[in-house]
Amino acid sequence: MSRFKQVIKEGKILYIETNALGQSLLTTPKLNKGSAFSEQERQQFHLLGKLPYRIETLDEQVLRIYQQFLRKGNDIQKHVYLRSLHDTNETLFYKLVIQNLKEMLPIIYTPTVGKAVEQFSHAFRRPRGLYVAYPDRDRIDEIIENRLNPEVDIIVITDGEGVLGIGDQGIGGMDICIAKLMVYVICGGANPHRLLPIQIDVGTNNEKLLNDPMYLGWRHKRLVGKEYDDMIERTVAAIQRKLPHVYLHWEDFGRENARRNLQRYQEHFCTFNDDMQGTGAVTLAALLTAIKQTKLPLTEQRIVILGAGTAGTGIADQLCAGMMRAGLTREEALARFWLVDKQGLLTEQSADLTEFQKPYARHSVRAMNLETVVREIKPTVLIGCSSQAGAFNEVIVKAMASGVHRPIIFPLSNPTEKAEATPLDLLHWTEGRALIATGSPFGSVEFQGKTFCISQCNNALIYPGIGLGIVIAKAARLSDAMLWEACKALSYYAINTESFNAALLPDFDQIHAISQRIALAVAEQARKEGLSSVSDMVDFTQAIENQFWLPKYYDYRYSSRL
Repeated sequence: MSRFKQVIKEGKILYIETNALGQSLLTTPKLNKGSAFSEQERQQFHLLGKLPYRIETLDEQVLRIYQQFLRKGNDIQKHVYLRSLHDTNETLFYKLVIQNLKEMLPIIYTPTVGKAVEQFSHAFRRPRGLYVAYPDRDRIDEIIENRLNPEVDIIVITDGEGVLGIGDQGIGGMDICIAKLMVYVICGGANPHRLLPIQIDVGTNNEKLLNDPMYLGWRHKRLVGKEYDDMIERTVAAIQRKLPHVYLHWEDFGRENARRNLQRYQEHFCTFNDDMQGTGAVTLAALLTAIKQTKLPLTEQRIVILGAGTAGTGIADQLCAGMMRAGLTREEALARFWLVDKQGLLTEQSADLTEFQKPYARHSVRAMNLETVVREIKPTVLIGCSSQAGAFNEVIVKAMASGVHRPIIFPLSNPTEKAEATPLDLLHWTEGRALIATGSPFGSVEFQGKTFCISQCNNALIYPGIGLGIVIAKAARLSDAMLWEACKALSYYAINTESFNAALLPDFDQIHAISQRIALAVAEQARKEGLSSVSDMVDFTQAIENQFWLPKYYDYRYSSRL
């Protein structure tokens, strides 16, 4: 447990009590102020002579750190530098990133974090979070007790099997959990003293890792079946015993386990799968904006999705739920979807259909590849979650564009080199008519004298706000209606929706206002459904304002009672 305590009144942090002194204080990232310790604090906490004489402000520290950041030669060096800062002085790290969000978010999060995950064991410097390995399965309660932060609002947990577009990375998945929690703080005002990343280590099937002498994880083939399920059950049960009100965010589980784990536990406590629900929610928000341009209602869209794994079916589920809220029956909504995987169109005759794919399997007995599906269906929406670079080629895109005036095309695979198409190619092939959102950042595109703002369908636009709403409302679980309200709140912030070449999602410049609006929508819906344990007298707007964490240095008071 920690050696410090935040003293909070009405959601606001007043000051911090700690019994850490001297070098212990300087080496605790959550407490270290570096050159910003006041003269009084230097005396009280035995820091005299341990720091240069000059006392700096947080803003002055940021200027120096930013100059150091700019001297790094490439994105992975910048990522390593920022992670080192995070492990040295969290407050300074968050202040720097928030002030330079658009520049630094792709460095600490996608796409750069994928490269860091692959290098996890070789680049390992300092532990963070908790590692729950299968050989320790009888000691999980003890592991949870060893957490740094006594009070925890949000856990991000992974088994590292389905990381981004790079697959099984074993224990390297911890870097994704850490990055996700950074984004909760940066974009959603989560209190960094109340977060916990957890890596469940059930082995890996990545032969490169198994044969790597530096691999830090349990060197064993990945558990499956009853052994795997038992390990998940033991971990979740320990979390429920020790942290019964925590919000559990599942991240980067394999396609078979992601949905099973969510469905198994979502009715018992508040839990969320970002790869399924987060990706689906931000995609639905972008689509809600796009259809304002096309004037064709959601219920009349014909949607083709390339990639029928966790992300593809998760997106389909969210869009299908949206159609049902707009008036369709489940059967009518499912009939608006065509899912295509490596073997072609999903049909009832497709081999090895998973339970979550079966609702989308078509009655057709004829094998159809993506090009054939597009030519015959004439989709209004084409979404890529395949990790197949260039899968949306000129022939396919032109075939789609021939049947619809404003084709909606979302190549969502990441990292960037795995995108199904580039925005510039899509604009060329559709004569500038395509409505585009991508999974990786592409920036603006110049075409025929116009600037097209290309939105990134970045889950960071929506999941931090959802988490904030859950925490504020102390919600018992996350309902479909709460996700729907989050989608609408995000789409509301898309600007100039009547402009031909406008972005489909808002910019990160507004992310704090966006997250607060999403949080309010989620919290109010939780209250409406009876899922909030907060008194009806509580003003959620004021509560969000009070609890929204922003980086600043708080006064420290010594306490021997901790």
